[in-house]
Amino acid sequence: MTLDLSHITLTYPDGTSRLTALDDVTMTVPAGTVTALVGPSGSGKSSLLAVAATLITPDSGRVVIAGTDTTGLSRGELTDLRRASVGTIFQQPNLLPSLTAVEQLQVVAHLAGTPAAPARARGLDLLDAVGLADRADHRPHQLSGGQRQRVNIARALMNEPAVLLVDEPTSALDHERGAAVLHLLTALTRERGTATVLVTHDRSQLGGVDAVVEVHDGVFTARSELASMG
Repeated sequence: MTLDLSHITLTYPDGTSRLTALDDVTMTVPAGTVTALVGPSGSGKSSLLAVAATLITPDSGRVVIAGTDTTGLSRGELTDLRRASVGTIFQQPNLLPSLTAVEQLQVVAHLAGTPAAPARARGLDLLDAVGLADRADHRPHQLSGGQRQRVNIARALMNEPAVLLVDEPTSALDHERGAAVLHLLTALTRERGTATVLVTHDRSQLGGVDAVVEVHDGVFTARSELASMG
């Protein structure tokens, strides 16, 4: 399953004119691979994630998620598609303070209609996969920043998404913990077969990704495959 963005153009109102956030952008992310988006603030990286997540409808172009063309889908159909096929990881974990780590994951499964027992079993399996099996019953205040971000990653994978969209996951972490989180994301992408898009400001930690796309003023100015990066 892949993520395909074809000829995406997105503009926003800007006084009497319109500001172009994305200008005829095309990108394919195959299953089991990570594509990193890098570029200055305001270059269009977050807008691209929002379009890929179907949270924003572009002016033109197509978004195809795991074979489903999202063009023309209703708001309810898009919500169902996101719930079933898209996992999103934001800069801040935004965990619910009253819930344990495994309960954070169970809530996601509950919204998708998964019964409690299998949801807990899958949640425990994912916490084990991110190295937090012994923290399943800990609440957010009992976890470090890196551990909270790992719960965030596990939560995004709870419904077995085809596409994983990641926005600056290491911005609140030190270099060592940030490197560990990025390593975990690339390992889980290969293991779980997701098509992963990673927005990051840290170019020093891109060695494990499959492709790097440079974004400037809503345009892809360069794309480097891992093999050509040395």
